[in-house]
Amino acid sequence: MDADSPQLYLITPPVIDLASFPDTLARVLDAEDIACLRLALATRDEDLILRTGDALREIAHARDIPLVIADHALMVERLGLDGVHLADGQPRIRKLRETLGADAIIGAFCGTLRHDGMNAGEAGADYVSFGPVGENSLGDGERAAREVFEWWSEIVELPVVAEGALTRDLVANFAPVVDFFAIGEEIWGQEDPRAALSDLIAPLR
Repeated sequence: MDADSPQLYLITPPVIDLASFPDTLARVLDAEDIACLRLALATRDEDLILRTGDALREIAHARDIPLVIADHALMVERLGLDGVHLADGQPRIRKLRETLGADAIIGAFCGTLRHDGMNAGEAGADYVSFGPVGENSLGDGERAAREVFEWWSEIVELPVVAEGALTRDLVANFAPVVDFFAIGEEIWGQEDPRAALSDLIAPLR
């Protein structure tokens, strides 16, 4: 991809089969230049999170790709991960920065509101994400408008991530105003996730 193109940030599926997913993930990571990986399991089964984190950490770190975990901040040190991604935006960021240290990655999902993004940045987040950017039937169906990213890229230096229901057209449209595309559900349900990712990001090439 072009050096000025947004970087790629992968999000794991909410349910992972440890018998097959690690190999699938490795193929995807070897096929594209991935900047970060987010472990985002739906389960609250501590043992399953630990086993999955161990497996994916080995794959990611072998390729010098940082691995962050969604919300479970206590797992960062326990699993030797690189940071945490918070779904609830800014409330915990200052405390987590003290706990995890300056080198930890702390990201914050801020929905569709740039004000929440500003608060997260001021609290010490390393990046903020807005979304969903594509059409969806979850919640009230509200989308993060391109104008939010456009304003952010002009005013704020903190990296911004676009995620949620991405399509090729959206990737092409949002590429000039984002630093990262976070991609997950768009590819993992496909027969060949590697090919699906390649097709989705074709406008970046």
